[in-house]
Amino acid sequence: MNNLFDLTGKVALVTGGEEGLGADAVVAYAEAGADIAIIGLEIEDLNNMKNKIESLGKKCIVLECNVSHEKEVKNAIQTIYDYFGHIDILLNNAGISMFGGVEDLTEEEWDREFDVNVKGIFLVSKYVVPIMKKQNYGKIINVSSINAKIADKNDAFIRHAYNASKSAVLGLTKGMACSYARYGINVNAVGPGLFESAMTKDTLMKSDRFLHIYTEMCPSARVAKKGELNGTILYFSSSACDYVQGQFIIVDGGTSIV
Repeated sequence: MNNLFDLTGKVALVTGGEEGLGADAVVAYAEAGADIAIIGLEIEDLNNMKNKIESLGKKCIVLECNVSHEKEVKNAIQTIYDYFGHIDILLNNAGISMFGGVEDLTEEEWDREFDVNVKGIFLVSKYVVPIMKKQNYGKIINVSSINAKIADKNDAFIRHAYNASKSAVLGLTKGMACSYARYGINVNAVGPGLFESAMTKDTLMKSDRFLHIYTEMCPSARVAKKGELNGTILYFSSSACDYVQGQFIIVDGGTSIV
């Protein structure tokens, strides 16, 4: 049974893996036996992660890359492929969150949200999928959100562009799963609830009012603990999900069921 989740010999590529949920996943992948590639924007944080992964005895390559810029993505994926010779797992984790409703957001803010959260997944997948098709093997996990399914009526926490972009991730996940299943590629999505991350620590996590409302509503009566998304990510990344396609698992302590 343990062999189902053994990633020894695999290469896992994580976008936005230098901090937050992405960094947690990077460590989990390395501890499961995978070598690591990380692309992100913060070079100091990227290098810190590289040192951490190498201290665990695994190979790691890090590259500064904006996932919404096609040339940067194409060059980064080629560099990773040249270094390892294969890419087995792709965690499309990079994302941003803009507060505001449709009457408040600027066109530039709306476009930036979709550039990172949706176009970024499109571009990275565009250059990774051909590698996986050639291998006849691959696991792609797209990070969506609980906010693809639920929203917030409190004006202070409205995020219409985030709701829309994370919903779009689910549509893209289903489309990719249908198209690439025949090539041995599994495409699924995860939907985190409230975790402390770079995206939430200076906004949602600092609001006592929001935290009170969230914990009152959440059946588990608490915010997620560090690392509690890793099990679902590892499941979708392993041979345990070889016959699982286009699925969306929400990890939110039950918030979305009430």
